[in-house]
This record gives sequence, structure tokens and C-alpha cells, in this order.
Amino acid sequence: MHNAILLNKEHRNTMQDDVQKRYPEEACGLLIGKAEQVFAVVPVTNVLHSRVRYRMDPHEQLRVFKTLEENDWHLTAIYHSHPDGPDTPSQTDIDECYYPDAVQIIWFKKNNDWQCKGFYIQSGAITDIPICYGG
Repeated sequence: MHNAILLNKEHRNTMQDDVQKRYPEEACGLLIGKAEQVFAVVPVTNVLHSRVRYRMDPHEQLRVFKTLEENDWHLTAIYHSHPDGPDTPSQTDIDECYYPDAVQIIWFKKNNDWQCKGFYIQSGAITDIPICYGG
């Protein structure tokens, strides 16, 4: 578990563009890297096409996991959007958190602008994780 997740402007823009493009459906994707440092953001198709739930396309997800394994990288974070709120993990997010070592980044609209927050969800407990920007 890390105290923060480190993103650059390109990572933030990639996620923000994805959640805006897929609105009003929930967008989702994976962040790969090592430790708290992110190398890349990979948007993944939400096969449910829902505004209240997501399920990643398993083929796309498997391709990312193969890349992680081949490069000795890690799943640093998972992002998804809450088009209608809240700005915290939902009960479904808590119940379906299958990667407790990955930061969960939730995108939400506040004053008509997309914003995001980071969380760890482990054994039902939610911990806020700062998102730090650089580069």
C-alpha cells in the first residue's frame, strides 16, 4: 500500500478525456506502473454500457495483464467514473473490489467539471489516497 499515487498531466488528461467521451456511461480503465509511479493509462471498454456500473472487457483486460507480466510492471490503479455521483466508492465498488492493492480512482462531476479522488478498498474498509501530479 502506498501513501499516494503519482500521475503526470498526460495521465490525468487521458482519463478525463475517456470519462467525458463515454458520458453518460461509466468509463473504466487501468493504470500500469511500478510502486506508486504510473507509466501508462489504458482505457478499457465497459461491456455493461451502464451509467451506474462497469465491467471491463475481459479480452482488453487480459491484454493489459499480459503486458504487465512481460515487463514486470504492476497494476497501479483502476479508474472508473460515477456520472451521477457519488465522489466516493459505492457499495458495489466495495463489494466488487477484486484488486485491493490497486488504488481505485473515481471520477465524478462537481460544478460541471470532472474531478477525481483516489482510494484503497481493502476488506470493506476505505482509505483516501492522495493523487499527486507532476511532469
